Amino acid sequence: MTETIGATEVVRAIEVACARIIELRSYLTELDAAMGDGDLGINMAKGAAAVQTHLAGNAPDDDLGKFLIGMGMAFNRAASSTMGTLIATALMRAGKEARGQAALDAPTLARMAQAADVGIQERGKAKPSDKTVVDALHPAAEALADAIARGEGLTAAGQAALAAARQGRDAVIPSRSKIGRAAWVGERTEGQPDPGTVLFVHILEVLLSEALSEPGSTG
Repeated sequence: MTETIGATEVVRAIEVACARIIELRSYLTELDAAMGDGDLGINMAKGAAAVQTHLAGNAPDDDLGKFLIGMGMAFNRAASSTMGTLIATALMRAGKEARGQAALDAPTLARMAQAADVGIQERGKAKPSDKTVVDALHPAAEALADAIARGEGLTAAGQAALAAARQGRDAVIPSRSKIGRAAWVGERTEGQPDPGTVLFVHILEVLLSEALSEPGSTG
């Protein structure tokens, strides 16, 4: 059976992701203060609130790609920061992979995740092991694509992506940040979790939890 995610499920996923980001405001600020300028939680909460407003005034209709691109633009306008730009880039790159589609199938989701990964790496000039969000996103996107290519269901593929993201987050905790403001403080970043990886893992966790709570979800 071919699994697809329709507009209703996409909107709900975005809603729960935004709610989680806003809940994490203080925690993300705390993590960021240990490594940078401490404004990550504030900016991410602003971006999430802007997306909530976007959801209230816009329907995905039959083009989820266009919908996601508009959402990325809304996030970027509200969260004028490095991470805000990266998230906006990820949403817009993912949206381009879904242009004209009223529902998302597994191969499309894999392409969207990989496009988001490439977009963030290009825009942020970061690569795996630089201790950025890429260290969680890249392995997650690869694990998702690999699981889908093996014919696994979306839930199982999502679990594989989450496990890979957690592993990527944890793997760089001992290392020193090499990109952005965090790189300026050098050894102070050693032993600290990268806030971007933490944020990404939390979003994946809540998305997978939401998927598993839906009637008829399968692995």
